[in-house]
Amino acid sequence: MMVTLDGTIVAVANPAIQKDLGASLADVQWITNGYLLALAVSLITAGKLGDRFGHRQTFLIGIAGFAVSSAAIGLSTGVELVIGFRVAQGLFGALLMPAALGLLRATFPAEKLNMAIGIWGMVIGASTAAGPIVGGLLVEHVNWQSVFFINVPVGIIALAFGLFILLDHRAENAPRSFDVPGILLLSGAMFSLIWALIKAAEWGWGDWKTLFFLAASVILFVLFAVWETKVSEPLIPLGMFRSVPLSAGTVLMVLMAFAFMGGLFFVTFYLQNVHGMSPVDSGLHLLPLTGMMIIGSPLAGAAITKVGPRVPLVAGMVATAVACFGMARLTPDTATLTMSIWFALLGLGLAPVMVGATEVIVGNAPLELSGVAGGLQQAAMQVGGSLGTAVLGAVMAGTVSDSFGDNWIKAQLPPLTPEQLDLAEKGVQVGIAPVPEGVPAEVAQAITTVAHDTFVSGMSTAFTVAGVVAVLAAVVACFTKRGDNAAAGAGAARI
Repeated sequence: MMVTLDGTIVAVANPAIQKDLGASLADVQWITNGYLLALAVSLITAGKLGDRFGHRQTFLIGIAGFAVSSAAIGLSTGVELVIGFRVAQGLFGALLMPAALGLLRATFPAEKLNMAIGIWGMVIGASTAAGPIVGGLLVEHVNWQSVFFINVPVGIIALAFGLFILLDHRAENAPRSFDVPGILLLSGAMFSLIWALIKAAEWGWGDWKTLFFLAASVILFVLFAVWETKVSEPLIPLGMFRSVPLSAGTVLMVLMAFAFMGGLFFVTFYLQNVHGMSPVDSGLHLLPLTGMMIIGSPLAGAAITKVGPRVPLVAGMVATAVACFGMARLTPDTATLTMSIWFALLGLGLAPVMVGATEVIVGNAPLELSGVAGGLQQAAMQVGGSLGTAVLGAVMAGTVSDSFGDNWIKAQLPPLTPEQLDLAEKGVQVGIAPVPEGVPAEVAQAITTVAHDTFVSGMSTAFTVAGVVAVLAAVVACFTKRGDNAAAGAGAARI
């Protein structure tokens, strides 16, 4: 709940952070991507730490570190410090997330695991729903720093419960050594990949620096794969990927996160900067999305237990695709009811994917590798989210660059210098109309119309791409099935 609450609160707070700290679009993306980068680089290693030393210990350390990092962000006075502590938050979140799944896997027998993961998904949905509303209230009536301070009491409560309630489960054949070269190679490969994706919008996809880091990631992944075949206790036994359902589940998480996180990045800017909503109002408008996740997750867990994951996963991604294509049709004047329908359908589609793909990945892995499997599931989600934010951000920037100048001229507005045009385009990328002070009302209205129409055009293209990716994810979901090793769930020794 703490990790997810923070993610949705930050989405609502981004416009306020941007304004208060004078941050650019790239800075705002770094507030998100710095967190994603740290998570993606360290999740699998963190999962291995849980398998080696116990998921309870890593879970509690993750809670404490996450709360302290959140407090440090709230005390920061510059965007650089915010980004730095977001990276630290991501590192502690990496300890927390796979450990939670490892604890669930080790605690519940096969016939109850899907329902447990469904309840886990419901908590994610509930915190996702609370985030925009609580975050909106705090941003509007206190300040953006308070959205990070809220993690401190939540962390204290979670730590107290964890210390007194959680049991330490460890498999009898849990790993006893640590694959340090494998950790370094995988971390380097993940860093190079995510770094290239994040910087591609700034450097350009054909720039030598982007190509260098992409090539470096490929080389490091190959070296990692070769090394893993030679070490006695590898970080990720590559035999795991002989399981087609596990591999399909991993790819599915990447594609789902691409469509969801990449598209959702622009929704808060659409609601606040185009529709002029307050942070609270924008949070309430997102409630259909998160509310359907609350309702859908336990229902999805029950359905997956009865019929298996394949049908719910395919249906979920089809619904997600339809929702993305629907949101591609939003305009600056779209009514609340229409928005709510598409948001609700998106939440309903995501619920079975969150639950089912998690069960497919974790359930198809041996119990002694449940932490690694949990890390793999979360890493896939973070890679997909970073990829979606980078690619769809580039789509938005490209659309604005291609059309804003022409739209400005067609509206017969006063000509802009190249410097003014570049500055205006950066604002339009987040839905801000570059209206100078003191201009007549008619001119201000014309500028606002051009800016909002251009932004919505870019968002439409981005959601169309997201919808195509969701269709591809529905095809991948056809290759999933119930975990072969799920029956080992409650067989762990209790320490």
